Amino acid sequence: MKVFVYGGSGLVGGYLVKELQKKGHEVFAGSRKPEAQTKETNLNWVVADSKDPKKGIEILESVDAAFFLSPPGETNQYEILSPWIEKAKQVGLKKIVLMTAMGVDHAPPEAPFRKTEILLEGSGLSWNIIRPNWFMQNFHTFWIAGIKQDQKIYFPGGNANVSFIDARDIASVASVLLTTNDFQKQALTLTGKESIDHYQVAKNLSSVSGKNIEYNDVDPKVFENSLVSAGLSKDYAAFLVMIAGALKEGFSAPIIDTVKQITGNDPISFQKYAEDHASAWK
Repeated sequence: MKVFVYGGSGLVGGYLVKELQKKGHEVFAGSRKPEAQTKETNLNWVVADSKDPKKGIEILESVDAAFFLSPPGETNQYEILSPWIEKAKQVGLKKIVLMTAMGVDHAPPEAPFRKTEILLEGSGLSWNIIRPNWFMQNFHTFWIAGIKQDQKIYFPGGNANVSFIDARDIASVASVLLTTNDFQKQALTLTGKESIDHYQVAKNLSSVSGKNIEYNDVDPKVFENSLVSAGLSKDYAAFLVMIAGALKEGFSAPIIDTVKQITGNDPISFQKYAEDHASAWK
């Protein structure tokens, strides 16, 4: 198959590109700067820019299926992705997989993520929506500064458990959904295999890094200010604080076996994630 991957140089998109290549599919990976990406067999870099949502959409005329997500740091998911979904409708793509987030099904219809889901659900195309829980990879990306500078995980999560998911498992699920019809027109929540709190996360990171990493349950406003200081927009920082509040209330704790149902494999454990990325915290 020929598959378009929005955000092909990003975290989930990057893993998904590799998964599809391994299976022998031809990938068209979206990037703001396709000319700067490494050329590979069966991998074609094309333009896709969240700041110019209609730019590059003609690539959908040349593929069979497409994977869409909203880039991190953006809160206007509908404005970014609706032109692509409308184009997909126009050309009659065989399959679309959209990634949103766990709990979006409970959001009001005017919320950008849910509004995007509703557009896809009513498209008349074959689709899947995947709603992953909080990423394990946040601990060596978004939260890395506090860990490296202070040996602290700064997050307003209380002692709530979270069924963190590895982005590699999200990509594995997406690759199956894009290339088969086994789960047509289903929205699927994706979680890891265990539900742990941030204190246990700190223990895992300490064990693999050799450092004494601790969890600091910070005030939400302090957390929000730190995100803005790190370069995130005020809107996106406020969005993260809002969903962190839901996490603290326990809404991110459930474990659902969707990953194994779709891929046939158990989700990656947090300990395995930590071991694989130990160098990030050393």
